[in-house]
Amino acid sequence: MIIAVFRSRVKSDQMSDYGALADEMEAIARTMPGFISIKGFVGEDGERLSFHEWESAAHLKAWREHPAHHAAQARGYSDFYSEFSLYVADAPRVKHFKASAET
Repeated sequence: MIIAVFRSRVKSDQMSDYGALADEMEAIARTMPGFISIKGFVGEDGERLSFHEWESAAHLKAWREHPAHHAAQARGYSDFYSEFSLYVADAPRVKHFKASAET
């Protein structure tokens, strides 16, 4: 598994256009081979965080190079983001726990 954590701040006057494009990108990502999940969060200070899980680095690379995603990235630089950081972790340590249902 590989994870990507994307932290960003979107220019306030671009929020509606950004939201529409982000929804479109998520819909495409969900159809890609190797996609596992994506979750997004927005902090009280407006910082956005999205957490992406992919089966492999090759699958994430295919997403990174997808033509629609590549165009969206370019628009992010020119129009949407005031700042962002991307963190990618290959083969993270993983541990799962789920409590038993009480009966």
